[in-house]
Amino acid sequence: MVTPDSDRPTVGILHPGQMGSSLAASAQQSGCQVVWASEGRSAATRERAHRLGLLDAGTLTRLCEICDLVVSVCPPHAAREVAIQVAGHGFAGLYLDANAVSPQSAVEVARIVSGAGATAIDGGVVGPPAWHPKTTWLYLSGERAEEVVVCFAGGALETQIIGEEVGAASALKMCYAAWTKGSTALLCAILAAADELGVWPELRGQWERDWPGFAEQATGRAQRVTAKAWRFAGEMDEIAATLEASGAPGGFHAAAADLYCRLAHFKDRPTPPLDEVLAAVREEGGSQG
Repeated sequence: MVTPDSDRPTVGILHPGQMGSSLAASAQQSGCQVVWASEGRSAATRERAHRLGLLDAGTLTRLCEICDLVVSVCPPHAAREVAIQVAGHGFAGLYLDANAVSPQSAVEVARIVSGAGATAIDGGVVGPPAWHPKTTWLYLSGERAEEVVVCFAGGALETQIIGEEVGAASALKMCYAAWTKGSTALLCAILAAADELGVWPELRGQWERDWPGFAEQATGRAQRVTAKAWRFAGEMDEIAATLEASGAPGGFHAAAADLYCRLAHFKDRPTPPLDEVLAAVREEGGSQG
């Protein structure tokens, strides 16, 4: 059984996937004791946790008992349910919701966990998994956010506090991803239409005249995004809600969510040929699998 170390913070990583594992590593490098709960988790997740040397609390119940900080990194649609589970175990420490959710969703998560006695910290991660310095930023907002900074200060993850109000970090994440992931969805739609209408060679030529190298970048983005499309669909819904709440139209990203649903079946597959990607974009009735 894992025993808390009174001399250093104990950090619980709820989902040591690709991003969660990198956050766990940064916490370890910052001197924290880092734990996870293996109950019900996949063999791939167990392997990642083993490679990192994460301590196994066994169950979520035990993890909530021993941790000073619990970190939630999961697909956006699951953020609320994860918060409910943690609150159900009476967790009363710091709860970092580092998911790609709207400010409204972040406030709802904070309401759930604070009802059980925890202190909610809103987090927004910008960048790839944090294995190298100056590549990935964790923006934080909420009271006691400085305590979260300490838990990651010695690792590759960069941190920045942007206020005391829950929702601010998520708002920044949503606005940033609205362009990076939203523009990729738009490119996919344009490529699919140009291909179907028979004008792709001409469009490629015009792009090359205007922006040398852009056509190759666009097709590469369309192919690479298939690996994560299943999780980007929910993020687009959260962005749409964010924009609508601000008074801006959210329809752009509602359509992007639809497009990513059409690509969701490429999850866990090798990078597909471009023609398969474009055919999937044009096919109605896709699902998030």
